[in-house]
Amino acid sequence: MAQTRHAPTRAQLAALARRDPALGDAIRRVPSFPGFPTSDQARLSNYAYLARAIVYQQLSGKAAATIWKRAVALGGRSFPDPRRMAQLTDEDLRGAGLSRAKVAALRGLAHAVEGKQIRLAGLARHPDGRIVEELVALRGIGEWTAQMFLIFKLGRLDVLPATDLGVQEGLRRLDGLPERPTAQELRERGRCWQPLSSVAAWTLWRLTDER
Repeated sequence: MAQTRHAPTRAQLAALARRDPALGDAIRRVPSFPGFPTSDQARLSNYAYLARAIVYQQLSGKAAATIWKRAVALGGRSFPDPRRMAQLTDEDLRGAGLSRAKVAALRGLAHAVEGKQIRLAGLARHPDGRIVEELVALRGIGEWTAQMFLIFKLGRLDVLPATDLGVQEGLRRLDGLPERPTAQELRERGRCWQPLSSVAAWTLWRLTDER
């Protein structure tokens, strides 16, 4: 079943702009918030999305895409499911270009899913906080990765990745600050963005694209 793309209404965006006029000006200037998940993201299962997030950590986009393609090939037409992961050796996975830490994280994810320690198919029924709590309990998945999952895979509209350097830099530019704000400063500044914190984060990311 295709996932519904989640996007704010015009009325919601107008209300956000009234609460934060500076952000409202930026929203009108940068590319529109597209709503998530996109068709590419929707095609990935929750399991495959998280596996991809682990593979992509701390790598450039091109290098990560190459390794991800090799990893997918180990499963045939899609990333190896938990049972297939159990059949693969560490040498198979390392041969795809995965580091030892990522092999361990991917095996941990597969083991948790196979053992029903986490039920990924039902995550969307839970509130954001519980989803983050369950995901960060898995090896190799931190708060930032869990927040990206909420925004880009589940389409949650009120997620603020305050530790993200791009979001911090975007707020520095938005408010004309001499330095990037801390995560706590960003959270306090962003209280008025609720319940569209994801839209605000998207806008701040896009501000960093401007020269």
